[in-house]
Amino acid sequence: MADTDERIKILKMIEEGKITAEEGTRLLAALSKGGRKREAAPAVEAKWMRVRVTDLDTGKTSVNVNLPIGLVNVGLRMGARFVPDLEGHEIEEISEALRQGLTGKIVDIVDEDEGQRVEIYVE
Repeated sequence: MADTDERIKILKMIEEGKITAEEGTRLLAALSKGGRKREAAPAVEAKWMRVRVTDLDTGKTSVNVNLPIGLVNVGLRMGARFVPDLEGHEIEEISEALRQGLTGKIVDIVDEDEGQRVEIYVE
């Protein structure tokens, strides 16, 4: 299905940093509008999921990803790449908390062996 392929390409471009999350959101919205008419959704304040990986020794940020909350599943999969010890049920718990409207820091993991800290926020 061409529509699905196009969506995957847009998400890959966001993941690779070729386009911003905002640009990706606009492209995904344009794909949705092109296929069918929708009723106007009520105005909702945009929420963002922010994933940050920092080096424990230097404090330098090595990964900083900001995604619209609407792309949360993509963000969770990306975050799971950086924290392979995070098990599937934990990702589901995070996803459920987000569906319920949780905000603030939702994950703070320190990996002493790798010397990294992974933090996930919803704002």
